[in-house]
Amino acid sequence: MEKNNLFPCLYLPPIAAVSEMLKEPDKQILIEQFEHFPKQTYRNRAVIHSPNGKLNLIIPIVKGAKVHTIMKDVKISYESNWQRLHWMSIQTSYRRSAYFEFYEDEFIPFFEKKYDFLIDYDVALLSLILKLLKVNKTICYTNTYEKNYTKGIDLRESIHPKKKYPTYDVKPYFQVFEPKNGFIANLSIIDLLFNQGPNSLNYL
Repeated sequence: MEKNNLFPCLYLPPIAAVSEMLKEPDKQILIEQFEHFPKQTYRNRAVIHSPNGKLNLIIPIVKGAKVHTIMKDVKISYESNWQRLHWMSIQTSYRRSAYFEFYEDEFIPFFEKKYDFLIDYDVALLSLILKLLKVNKTICYTNTYEKNYTKGIDLRESIHPKKKYPTYDVKPYFQVFEPKNGFIANLSIIDLLFNQGPNSLNYL
């Protein structure tokens, strides 16, 4: 029987999560789509290294009538121009990095085009990240919700802003604002890409 670790949907995922995805023995990355959307997680939050240290980029979510919305039905809110704010923050944080200009044209469309559903936006960005890393893996989705997932390692709650991922081996790399703020581990994968470029896959 095929074994696939189960990942949550993630916005510009943290480095530890991408590292774990690359460990998958086959070419599939399995994403949970039927869980109830949990607040204050990486599903709609990415963390970057700004001039002042850690900065959270949070995608606003449409507040529905139901308290518990299934992940695949979570809609993005555009009441505020968060895309412009996120891209400006990314520019401010990484304009001086070695590979920002190398990759920026790939990312710009994601901060201009409006996606209805969070899962579509997150997965489209993940697909781009895998392409930039030159990793050949297929993203697939769960068919039902399983509270106790037994077909692999359940990572839905492990990859969380308030938890330290146990198997992530922190190896420092150059960061633009490291002289001011020190090295910050396990930021969004874009921190690694913009600073390390094609060497990112070797780091992972």
